[in-house]
Amino acid sequence: MNSMPRPTPLELTGILLEKGPYPILRAPDGGEWRLDILKRHKHLLGTRVKVTGTRDGFDLLAVERIEPA
Repeated sequence: MNSMPRPTPLELTGILLEKGPYPILRAPDGGEWRLDILKRHKHLLGTRVKVTGTRDGFDLLAVERIEPA
């Protein structure tokens, strides 16, 4: 029986930016993650944040928690 792979939980830090339809987390190594986020986050734009969530595709992170880092 084949089962669906379980999503991998991730904890990332970086700068939160507004870019297109999804906010972006820019990591210290220059990589970027698109954030699928339903919680309030606008007050954190331009600041360093810690994001916890699960990977949902190549560069999309389904955010469970976002907080200042």
